[in-house]
Amino acid sequence: MQQIVLASGNKGKLKEFDQMLSQFNIQVLPQNQFNVPEVAETGTTFIENAIIKARHAAEITGKAAIADDSGLEVDALQGAPGIYSARYGGEDATEKDRYLKLLNALEGQTERNARFQCVLVYMRHAKDPTPIVCQAAWEGKIGTVPQGEQGHGYDPVFIPEGFDCSAAELSSEQKNQLSHRGLALNLLADALKAKGII
Repeated sequence: MQQIVLASGNKGKLKEFDQMLSQFNIQVLPQNQFNVPEVAETGTTFIENAIIKARHAAEITGKAAIADDSGLEVDALQGAPGIYSARYGGEDATEKDRYLKLLNALEGQTERNARFQCVLVYMRHAKDPTPIVCQAAWEGKIGTVPQGEQGHGYDPVFIPEGFDCSAAELSSEQKNQLSHRGLALNLLADALKAKGII
């Protein structure tokens, strides 16, 4: 079985990647299993940060690595919180603090279009000059009040296109089919197949 390191210790992400890639005889292992420390995300785009994380994990483990960088873009806020989605409101802010700050920033705004972005990068090794880069978006808008208990992050305030409920009110099956990460994972699986990696 081929092993790929996920440049994250996030259990939710690990589960999603493992479910998607196990059918291709690939085992996805979290980077903390190899004592890979977090790396500073010094890029200014999702793509740059995903490449930084994948390269770091591949360098330390000597294995192929996948990294994900994702976040929420809000048009009325010129794309914020964007690459700072996980740090919006400060390092110690909770998920609830972050989405309440976002609702506060949009107070009185009628333009509420937004999307979740996900960039996945696959590197065969740390010096891979042609990493596979896959990007997908999940369009929607920001609601006015939090709704739902499922999901995580900004899900309670994100109303997906074509729905009257928030992402936090969808089942995990629905979310995996529709979400930015689910779509990007499908693109990645197709790209890995096309290159004969799986």
